[in-house]
Order: sequence, then C-alpha cells, then structure tokens
Amino acid sequence: MKQNKYDDPQFFANYSLMPRSVDGLNAAGEWHTFRDMLPTLQDKKVLDLGCGFGWHCLYAREQQARAVVGVDLSENMLARARKSTDDPAIEYHQLAIEDINFTAEEFDVVISSLAFHYVENFAQVCQKVGHSLQPGGSFVFSVEHPVFTAMATQDWYYDENGKRLHWPVDGYQQQGQRIARFLDHDVVKYHRTIESYLNDLIDSGFRITRISEPQPSQEVLDKHPEMQDETRRPIFLMIAAVKDK
Repeated sequence: MKQNKYDDPQFFANYSLMPRSVDGLNAAGEWHTFRDMLPTLQDKKVLDLGCGFGWHCLYAREQQARAVVGVDLSENMLARARKSTDDPAIEYHQLAIEDINFTAEEFDVVISSLAFHYVENFAQVCQKVGHSLQPGGSFVFSVEHPVFTAMATQDWYYDENGKRLHWPVDGYQQQGQRIARFLDHDVVKYHRTIESYLNDLIDSGFRITRISEPQPSQEVLDKHPEMQDETRRPIFLMIAAVKDK
C-alpha cells in the first residue's frame, strides 16, 4: 500500500486549514509561476497526478480543456474534490500515482503539483507519463526543492533567541527516503537531486523547456507576511517538458 497520510483524520484536518486548502490556487505562493509554465489548455485532454482538492482540474476546465482526469490515492481528497466539482468533463480516479496505466497517447497535457516527492520511483512515473502523452504533449510539475528535501528536519538553523539564521543543507547527494515532520505527523518523502529529476525526464524521451525555482508573489507575501522567509531559499522546483515526437 502506498503512503496515504491524507486519509488520517487528524492529518487531513490539519491540511484542510492550510491557506492553499482554504483559498485555493491564489493562496499557493508558487501558483503564479506554475500557471505561466502551463501550455494552452483549450481543447486539450489533461491529466492531473495527485490532484488533491481538484483545484488544478477546475482551472483546466476554466481554460476550456476538453476533458480532465484527476488522480489521487486519498479518499478524503477526492471526496472534497467531487464536492467542489459540478462538471461532467472532469472525472476523478482513486489511484496511486505509481499505479497509473492509461492508454497510449491518451492525454495532451499531464500536470502534477507537489506530489512526486512522495513517490519512490520517479523514473517509472516519467515512463508512464510518456506512454500516456501524445507526441509533442506537455508535462509540467512541481516538487519540493531538493535543497528543501535533503535534510529530513526540513527546518531552519536558529540562534539562541530563536532567530532564523540560515537553511542548512547536508546529505544532498544521498538520495532516498526521508522521514519528515509535516502537519505534526511523520511523513515519508523521497529526496532526489536536481540532476536526477532532469536525467529521468531526458531518459524517458522528454525535452526540458523550462525550469523555475519560484519565490512567492508580492501579492501572496502581502496577504501572508509569515511567508517572507520563503524568499531566502528555494522551496519549490518546477519543470516543464515536452514529449519528443
């Protein structure tokens, strides 16, 4: 069984209180950059891996995507997504990302937001995404930045007064499992280097077209000043790639 913390009642309750859970994409500090990396979605069939509450699925339909499929392992996530969705062109599947098995060239665009650092075998996911994409199709995703995932503590280094001095990085080249503390729970994440992300894509037949290590927009910082320290080190890595014809 793949990790499914979001069906833990307390973990899900804590997650549901996060700004991005309450206010959607506009409360996600990285959304303005992720949105700009997406291709035109009009008349496209879109797959969202790790769709969560369905925010990106709804956005794709707002952009006139022809059809959207959202995949998530969590029953709680999908229940919330279905509650917020009144659109027959959007369908949700309860499925682990690693277990997707769509038909060849079924989709025009595959997206994923902050899910792949929970997946042990990213290379396999790249191969499955490549199989399901049309030639020339787009694959755009975000993950926690390897600078962020290198150490399981995922926390700042503080002085004796609790001031944040710097973000420590160690063990960067030792890829693999980390037990991180997130929303007061132990969560399994997988650290991999930037090199690994890029080479897994290239080896699966993708051509990388854009990379971003975004900072929160000024609008988000004005609304959530507690996020100011997110400008001091990268927390997200975003990659856009195209399946070579």
